Amino acid sequence: MSDTPQPLTFADFKLNKQLLTAVAEAGFTEPTPVQEQTIPLLLAGHDVLGIAQTGTGKTAAFGLPLLMKVKYAQGDHPRALIMAPTRELAMQLESHLQKLAVHTDLRIFAIYGGLGPKTQIETIAKGVDILIATPGRLMELYLKGALVLKELKTLVLDEADKMMDMGFMPQIRRLLEVIPRKRQNVLFSATMPDKVTTLSEEFLEFPVRVEVTPAATSAQNVSQSLYEVPNLITKINLLEYLFLDWDTFHRVMIFTRSKENAENVASFLARKGHGEVRAIHGNKGQNTRINAMEAFKAGNVRFLVATDVASRGIDVPEVSHVINFDVPLIYDDYVHRIGRTGRARHTGAAITFANEAEMHHMERISELIRQPIPLLPLPPEVKVVPTSFEEQQSMDREKDERRKREDPNFQGAFHERKEWVKPGVTIDKRTGREYVAKPARSQKGNKANPGKGKNSTPASKALKAAQGRVEYKRKKR
Repeated sequence: MSDTPQPLTFADFKLNKQLLTAVAEAGFTEPTPVQEQTIPLLLAGHDVLGIAQTGTGKTAAFGLPLLMKVKYAQGDHPRALIMAPTRELAMQLESHLQKLAVHTDLRIFAIYGGLGPKTQIETIAKGVDILIATPGRLMELYLKGALVLKELKTLVLDEADKMMDMGFMPQIRRLLEVIPRKRQNVLFSATMPDKVTTLSEEFLEFPVRVEVTPAATSAQNVSQSLYEVPNLITKINLLEYLFLDWDTFHRVMIFTRSKENAENVASFLARKGHGEVRAIHGNKGQNTRINAMEAFKAGNVRFLVATDVASRGIDVPEVSHVINFDVPLIYDDYVHRIGRTGRARHTGAAITFANEAEMHHMERISELIRQPIPLLPLPPEVKVVPTSFEEQQSMDREKDERRKREDPNFQGAFHERKEWVKPGVTIDKRTGREYVAKPARSQKGNKANPGKGKNSTPASKALKAAQGRVEYKRKKR
């Protein structure tokens, strides 16, 4: 008889037959570490504070106990609420939970902005068991009277750190005031900054902390590498060189810092004919973003170019590579970006392009994730072009601003220049130069109207009027 412990299965969690069938159909064979630790705690009714890498199965970790607890359709008002920071993540959660609940009669529905509220209000009126929502749309519908939250038994905050970054704290605090105090609370995130810790202390009661990996740890099955690239055009040239290898780079997500760069990269790839490409960012309409993500998931699009709006809302198991075309200024976003690859036990690769100003941020990111990121030399086939004056000035300005924050006495190349002033000299605030006193002279009566010549001064007008009166009296005689 072997003493080797047998691996856990989903049947060991005492889930009902409907959920076990859905889990098997979804292709889940054995629980991930976060699921092993979280599911028993939630089934036992504990509040849970979960910290785990993105792509490790967090949705099922809180989703399966939630479905087990709600069990079947009942009443009209939601009994469980899942909060998500972005509509992409809300849609992803809705899709995952509906797959797990396929053999039940549970009504699962997501509400989010970007669409008119009318259809969402009509669906809610028909009855919802589990509601998934972004904070803004949730409060909008609640204040309209379209949502009744008094039946809530469970509250889940997913990607709590992103909600804090996006300024949702006021809506969350208002929500906590109107929902029942007696409820089970769950908070999940891949990173744990101080403000999320403060939030967890506000609404979790004696939570059990589940930390599968240290906060802000990148996925272990994602290889990471870094290129120092001098400027934007050379970054484009490096992209073109890498993407000549169709077999290796077959489904790629490219992250940029700005909407403008996202559009430029997408336009370049489309012109070069390296494969189907789509771009998603805040200026894109909701339907456009949904269609782009669905086409990417289906394998019909080789490249998806996105700003950080999509770094936490896409779950595509076969993403081969993540390219950080620009380095994120919020360092936690790096973890979430590269978490788009290497999901569901697959392997993946993350490649970052950094100019001289961005290399500082990569050093900080390496400290955050507690591992070095290998720096690779630029391939000799990649054409390196000179950096334009405007781009170099922008990078120098960024470096100056950073050094000013670190050292208040640092002046830098872009500081405000002031002339040397002798002691006792008064400065004219309008010109910034030495004040020179002038004799005070009244200008009244001397200001001429330039449009009417010399005879437009008040004195000239008075003399002309007197002459007119004298002439009038003379004629009258």
